[in-house]
This record gives sequence, C-alpha cells and structure tokens, in this order.
Amino acid sequence: MPRLKCKIKYDGSRFSGFQRQPQNRTIQGSIEGVLKKMHKGLEIHLQASGRTDTGVHAIGQVIHFDSPYTIPEENWKRAMNTLLPDDIYIDEVEEVSEDFHARYSAKEKEYHYFVWNAEEPNVFKRNYSYNFPYALDMEKMQEGCTYLMGTHDFTTFSSAKSTAKGSKIRTLYQASCQKNGDEIEFVFKGSGFLYNMVRIMVSVLLDIGQGKREPSDIIVLLEKKNRQLVGKTISPQGLYLWNVTYEK
Repeated sequence: MPRLKCKIKYDGSRFSGFQRQPQNRTIQGSIEGVLKKMHKGLEIHLQASGRTDTGVHAIGQVIHFDSPYTIPEENWKRAMNTLLPDDIYIDEVEEVSEDFHARYSAKEKEYHYFVWNAEEPNVFKRNYSYNFPYALDMEKMQEGCTYLMGTHDFTTFSSAKSTAKGSKIRTLYQASCQKNGDEIEFVFKGSGFLYNMVRIMVSVLLDIGQGKREPSDIIVLLEKKNRQLVGKTISPQGLYLWNVTYEK
C-alpha cells in the first residue's frame, strides 16, 4: 500500500491544536475528514512529525498516511487542497517507502517564535506574534541563547504535563534571536523538543532581556532540572513549526 508524505502549512488561530478531538476543530481532524471523503468513507489515519497546541502555526509540518489508491503526487496535492479549508494548505506530496515515519524518522526540527516588541500593539499580528511592550536588552538575550545550545537535560524548560517518557536530554544546534524593526524572531533548531520547551525558553530569555535574570542563570536552571524555577509558559500565538529535516 503506497505511503504518502506531505509537507503542510496552517494558520493555527482557529484550531484547537493538531491532535484529533471529537468535539473540536483540529488540523488532524480536518485532514482525516478530507481523506475519508476521498476514500469514500474509509477511515485513513495520519501520523505527524509532532503535535502543535491550540493557536500554534506551521510552515513546514510533515505528516504521512497509507492509502490503497495509486494517484500521481500532483493530483493528490490538488485534490486535497480543493477539499481542505483555506487555513490549511498541502505544499508537497511525495510517495515514500513504508519504513518512513513522519515522527520517528525526523532528524532535526526547527521552530521560530515571534515577539512584537513595541509600545503599541499591532492588531494585525495579534494571532501571529506575542505582544511584549517592554524594553529589552538584545545582547543579553543573545548571550542567553548561547547557553541553551548544545546537549542538555531540558527538564526545567519542559511542561510538568510533558508526556515524554524517559530521557529529557535534547541537543540544540541553534538558538538565536534577532530584532527586525519592532519584531523579534527567535530561532531554535534541535534533535527534538519537549512539550512547551520553546515557549518556556522564550519566556526565560525575555526575563533576561528585562534584567530580571542574568544570561548565565540558564546554566544553573539546566542543572537544577526543576520546572518550578522558571515563570509562565508564554502564549502560543507567536510559535511556528518551521521545518522538519529527514535524511535523504
């Protein structure tokens, strides 16, 4: 049975996250509903590289599913996009081997987080960035990013509700932040991410930018492995699953 890998993008504003929920509008539910229609009532279940929360967006989410149909890749893309709502779009469809798995075959993930850093809010970005009107020291935040890079136990930077079993050790290949006009873009690339990890890291970096913490505090926070030592998980609107990388 052919296995199809799809690269998708979505505006998460009006979804209750990725994972299928009986009473709520979700990314998985919407795509599986389209696949069921295309397969004349047959249930087709998909797997994703990772689940995103309510309000989180994606530029490069990856899913896979198996289908008894043999259809040219471009026709798959056209048919699915015709039936999907306009806040989900299939960018690419590729037939892959049956040992490919959207989640378990992933080698690297990349997330971006956007902060609107101006005294006045931008109503057009309220669903797509986090409004933070306070003065920030970008150099200190950038220094803080350097302490996050490398291989660490990220227990302090993961939700207490995290379902990840076993090791909380992850490797970050890139952690950076750059200000463009009134918008700050955080970029994180890593071997994998724990639940809420990016949103908690950004929250701590904003504390550093305000002078509430020193950049080197991150070393201690990583060593302590205690979620209670850091503040709130920042809001989801500014978060984007940017890219997922697989071996060729």
